[in-house]
Amino acid sequence: MALLNQDSDENPSRRRPRMTEAQYVASRSALWSGVSALFTDGRGRVLLADVDYRPARMLPGGAIDAAEAPSLALGREVHEELGLTHHFARVLAVDWVPAHSPGYPQGFPGEVIYVFDGGALTEDDFARIRLPEREVTGIRWVEPALLPHHMSPGSARRTLAALRARINGTGAAVLEDGRLLAPTCLDDLEVLRTPRKPQLWPWHAGPVPTELPVRQVWGWLFSEDGRVLVLIGQDTGSACLPGGTVEPGDHGDPARTLRREAWEEARVRISDPLRLGYLHDDTIGRHCARARYAAVIRDWEPPSLDEATGQIYTRLLATPEQAAQLFDWGGQAAPQLAAVHAAREKHGLPAPARQPLTELPPWQPTQSSAVR
Repeated sequence: MALLNQDSDENPSRRRPRMTEAQYVASRSALWSGVSALFTDGRGRVLLADVDYRPARMLPGGAIDAAEAPSLALGREVHEELGLTHHFARVLAVDWVPAHSPGYPQGFPGEVIYVFDGGALTEDDFARIRLPEREVTGIRWVEPALLPHHMSPGSARRTLAALRARINGTGAAVLEDGRLLAPTCLDDLEVLRTPRKPQLWPWHAGPVPTELPVRQVWGWLFSEDGRVLVLIGQDTGSACLPGGTVEPGDHGDPARTLRREAWEEARVRISDPLRLGYLHDDTIGRHCARARYAAVIRDWEPPSLDEATGQIYTRLLATPEQAAQLFDWGGQAAPQLAAVHAAREKHGLPAPARQPLTELPPWQPTQSSAVR
């Protein structure tokens, strides 16, 4: 005897009323939908718009019209608000904003906002911006850590999540009210929550002139997959390359400074450092060189307190380009990155594949020739 399908019309006790198409459509929740563009400049600062209908500043963007694709809606909004023609193809974040959120009109049903990557605007791009007569009253570049001072709390959380998703480079962050469903290590550490120190000094390849004192030494320390080590202060979310101030015990040897600092800060041992070049700190009254070296990580131990700074660093591996996005180097980043990749090739290491930043394991049990 065949069993009756519990959901079939042949079993009256399990019969379910069917909805008409009109009833089904009416049952679906209605939400607003909007789009925003994350534009940065060459220093990694975020473009915000002053608007005449809200006290808080916003990313460029707006509402999606009926039957309009999100990418086309953002292209239209950016043209209307900034006068720029731009193609948007990459979503950095999707955020669900709940009903009755502060700053929205009465009866607001909730909204889904897509944040697209607008890339880095050049000075020529910025010069072509033309503001409309209404709505957008001004624009400004804002340091990422200062976004909460300019935007509503939810908008600032969403923008920082989108910025970190851009650095990770592996897909859109999914948020609910600006809070990530699957945070990455950059989010857990709240990277970019502290203002970065501008380091816009001129880059020079080659040795430091004898008349210019070397004040600091920083290192691009490679893993075997071509990525580099970046240190994140657990108390601040600030990033730094391993290295530090030249001390008398280093006897004027920058390579010795780097070996010492790499151990004290990050508990890693490195190969013989290869000189890349230096930044000329031409601040009045403080002319000095801040040298850059490259080396390969040989082995490491669990992180410990750095007595010089009083904190324990989280050790992350990143591509050189990802690492550079954590700093405010401006136009001096490009020639330095070129030198870094030349050193990587000289060490026989591969070009690193883009992937989310990952933490260096806490322990390397054997004295290997490179990071595993």
